Amino acid sequence: MKFYNQGITYIAMLTLSIATIISGCKKDKPGAVEEEDPTLKNITFNVPQGWPAPVYNFESNPLTKEGFKLGRKLFFEVQLSKDNSISCGSCHQPFAAFAQLDHNISHGVKERIGTRNSPSLFNLNWHSSFFWDGGVNHIEVQPLAPITNPVEMDETIANVVAKLQSDEGYRTMFKDAFGTEEVNSQRVFKALAQFMGMLVSDNARYDKYVRNETGGSLSQQELSGLTTFKNKCASCHTEPFFSDFSLRNNGLPLVNNTSNIIDLGRGIIEPFDSSSYYKFKVPSLRNLKYTAPYMHDGRFTTIDQVLNHYSSGVQQTPNLDPSLTFGIVLSNQEKEDIKAFLNTLNDEEFVKDVRFQEPR
Repeated sequence: MKFYNQGITYIAMLTLSIATIISGCKKDKPGAVEEEDPTLKNITFNVPQGWPAPVYNFESNPLTKEGFKLGRKLFFEVQLSKDNSISCGSCHQPFAAFAQLDHNISHGVKERIGTRNSPSLFNLNWHSSFFWDGGVNHIEVQPLAPITNPVEMDETIANVVAKLQSDEGYRTMFKDAFGTEEVNSQRVFKALAQFMGMLVSDNARYDKYVRNETGGSLSQQELSGLTTFKNKCASCHTEPFFSDFSLRNNGLPLVNNTSNIIDLGRGIIEPFDSSSYYKFKVPSLRNLKYTAPYMHDGRFTTIDQVLNHYSSGVQQTPNLDPSLTFGIVLSNQEKEDIKAFLNTLNDEEFVKDVRFQEPR
């Protein structure tokens, strides 16, 4: 009898344990609130105070948490490359303000070497053209170029779509973002645009100074640098983006001693227009702390080298920007002041923003 009672007790305990395990595997009860992904708590696009209206505002691509999440995963997805080795994030690293820290020019599949430095990616919704030569004019079309470029990802959109369509996890994410499991190029590009369009850098110390916020104080040297900058640099590097997004020839020697390549710049896009030769898009001066090396071919590793170029190294090359005919006269003190000011444009909150990191 004792053995019988112990057997009943054992069976009851086993049944209770199994029930507990099963209930633990079930989804939460109806009405229960799941803990929100902390990286998706603030997926809204706001125009920073004092900034102009953006070129791209998600009007035809409504921004959602699901679309942003899909775009983020795609941005760091190696399946977008031919040999599944390179992602957008390989050359646009979050800790480098979405530039590339370790290469002066980009490296693609099978270590194929490009000709240009990977540009930083932020505040893209205000850009009307993309790449150093301005060869693409829409943020949703921009990813097509690196995906299909032979020295970058070297893949076809058809293959990318096929890879993603065969992935059950991606089919679920596309359904969450767009309503069905269908994967197509338009959806891929729209999702990527949702992620890239959210990369807004507007919380540097300079920004807080402009908004008169706590943490926005500038030293006397930094203020002197701002004055000098406005007088001598702002015609091309216009606030608040610190670029006017134009294409200009800034007088670099035509041959890069590292690669021995003469890059036509905009001339590659408009080869029959000689006035477009050697012109490159004016880069933003935000986040320079994170985005070295500098210039379209990464030939300069320090800000000192950049300033020395403008003060004494400008070459009289064809189509040189008229504002640089005589270079920019800068005293040693003015250079130091400008460097101090440029440091106020570094946005640590942006490069550490959990929303923009590679998903694990």
